[in-house]
Amino acid sequence: MSFSEKLLQLRKEKGYSQEALAEKLCTTRQAVSKWENGQGFPETEKLLMIGNLFEVSIDYLLKDTEAKAVSDERGYYVSQEMAEGYLSYQQKLSNRIAAGMCLLILACLPYVMFRQEPVVYSFLIILLAAAGIIVLASAILKDEERYHVLDKEALMLDQGYVKQLTERLSRLKRKYAAVIIVGVGMVAIGGMAFLLEKKGIAEGALVPYYPVCVVLLAMGAYIIIRTFALLASYDLLINNEKHINRRNAGFWRKVRKKLAG
Repeated sequence: MSFSEKLLQLRKEKGYSQEALAEKLCTTRQAVSKWENGQGFPETEKLLMIGNLFEVSIDYLLKDTEAKAVSDERGYYVSQEMAEGYLSYQQKLSNRIAAGMCLLILACLPYVMFRQEPVVYSFLIILLAAAGIIVLASAILKDEERYHVLDKEALMLDQGYVKQLTERLSRLKRKYAAVIIVGVGMVAIGGMAFLLEKKGIAEGALVPYYPVCVVLLAMGAYIIIRTFALLASYDLLINNEKHINRRNAGFWRKVRKKLAG
């Protein structure tokens, strides 16, 4: 069986159309059609992606054999194109999540501003909270399943590209260092005002500044969530083995705890 016949068979087994397969491989339907008709052959990167997608070995794809073997590669191959798509997706996702959390915190603002007007602050609280929930829901609904594997499997990336990502992450950390400090400072200042009032230390002196404190908390939360989520997406690609080990360790801790219980 030739490569073209195997590709056609694998595609039909999965129930993919040529358009669907082309989308998953980040190529065109015409390219997939040529491969299946024996009029062309994919480059190495696409071969690795095909092997990952259909869970077969590269040997099976390349050799004239009938036996399908599960891929024995040491990890899931991630192309530069896929990695960049993941980083772009994470940036948009972090923006939505941060904005949603920001709106939920700001939902407290009408109460501290219009405490004497229950109808007004109730309406504004519902409005802001609903907006925050909608934004968070949009982040969930925009979930890209094709990137789930990056958080579950050991990854294979070109080492030259990993070096580029490491350098970019280093630059981002330097760039956002001051931003993170500002965000943490906003949360600390805003939260401290409420804490001092709760403990009775400020004796009502900070109550007029509650609206400012709520805004500081919301802005600080937005900065922290957005920045750390963005940096974490780079770290996942660069230090994938560390994430896999950490997740596995957490899983086994839960298992041992259940057994002990």
